[in-house]
Amino acid sequence: MENTNYNWVSMSDKAIISTIGRYVKQQRLLQNKTQAKIAETAGVNRWTVSQLEKGEAVSLISLLQILRALDLLHVLDNFKLETKLSPLELAKLDKQKRQRARGKDDNKQNESEW
Repeated sequence: MENTNYNWVSMSDKAIISTIGRYVKQQRLLQNKTQAKIAETAGVNRWTVSQLEKGEAVSLISLLQILRALDLLHVLDNFKLETKLSPLELAKLDKQKRQRARGKDDNKQNESEW
């Protein structure tokens, strides 16, 4: 079994692109799809898929189209931005929470009849 823990920081750009290419090829083969089929679905040339799988640089848009064709866009989940509240903001929000409930006022004497 291959080591799945990569030290991305220590890898060269070429090594990262090569790793991505191997991943795409592995996933394509697991899905039993040809490069031509993926290229057609993605709207790119078969050559582009081949270049990516060989570890050659392709455009980001081409990579996204290929990942979409392979139904692998979930690999981009790490790019999702999450808003994190500071402890002070959390405390302010907690302070604003209701502490008591107020019942309905059944006494309608305060309402005017106009």
